[in-house]
Amino acid sequence: MASGLRTTPLFENHIAAGARMAPFAGWNMPINYPGGIIAEHQHTRSRASVFDICHMGELRVFGPGAAAALDRRLARPVLDQKLGVCRYNFLLNEDGGVIDDLIVYKMAEEDFFLVVNAANLAPDREALAAALPEKVQLEDLSEYLAKIDLQGPASAEVLNQLGIPNPELPRYFHCRTIAISGIPCILSRTGYTGELGFEIYFDAERAGELWDILLVTQPVRPAGLGARDTLRLEAGLPLHGHELTPEITPLEAGFGPLLKLREMPEREFTGRAALEKRPVSRQLVGIRLESRRAARAGAAVYHRDAPAGIVTSGAFAPSVGTAVAMAYVAPEFAAAGTALTLDAGSARLSGEVVPLPFYTEGSVRMPLN
Repeated sequence: MASGLRTTPLFENHIAAGARMAPFAGWNMPINYPGGIIAEHQHTRSRASVFDICHMGELRVFGPGAAAALDRRLARPVLDQKLGVCRYNFLLNEDGGVIDDLIVYKMAEEDFFLVVNAANLAPDREALAAALPEKVQLEDLSEYLAKIDLQGPASAEVLNQLGIPNPELPRYFHCRTIAISGIPCILSRTGYTGELGFEIYFDAERAGELWDILLVTQPVRPAGLGARDTLRLEAGLPLHGHELTPEITPLEAGFGPLLKLREMPEREFTGRAALEKRPVSRQLVGIRLESRRAARAGAAVYHRDAPAGIVTSGAFAPSVGTAVAMAYVAPEFAAAGTALTLDAGSARLSGEVVPLPFYTEGSVRMPLN
């Protein structure tokens, strides 16, 4: 085991399955299993896979005034969020940069469940605690909860086999409490793959039990973080530390409409003043390359030999058939169809700006009724 790295409750399961392990956000995580990343990617696109995401952080914010406090601290509105709804949101600094992107679950009136990125758990916890009034409590549940993601077009069928019919499954970006094979869970119809999927939160002591139950249910197979990354890249989903950082704003990343700045001119939240004053000098775009060779994060982007921006994520996209990249470029180079070249060290790779997501055939919004 790599020195100094944390392990999830499923570590031994991954070793027994022959997983290739590697450091990620301070954790020793499975990158892929013996079949390889592309096979896991394709199985998720066509059937269903399970991912160990126990490294993520979970926080509970509750008590009188919790909704108003979160509404003032987070970039997207919280006060109008309905029970059972999961809302993608942003924790910003005073300059409008993204400390973290997270999902806020409204579990009850004045009771919220927040799912945050593993590497940002401590700063998120500190930033939220500093903003909460005395009667609002913050509880870190990360040590006690396991998180398994079931993703792929057959994922609802898998839960059907485990005794949960479609009418009992949550709608897209909704959640509910339920038992899976006798294990109490929070089940949400959310994910990071562009496919129909569910994220499952439950007692960490029962992680191995539920993992094994899912894996013996057809057609489920395990998948690692390698496939998770290629799936999210094809779906045009940002990764904190790449597309989102404390120096990048949600407006630059293309999430301006979610913040409702014009629709809610009186709403105040941390970072709003900076967002309204700060010019958008770069835009996040998708670039489809002409070959399978990828440019990695940090690679320079050019337009007719003039510097145009920088790559934030890049990889071969199995469902697209070519390499793709996300990059920040100057606004004048952001229009679809703009020809760009990407630095790959010994070569310049040709491509063009295309709308996100790269892969549009996903089952993420598949109707279940």
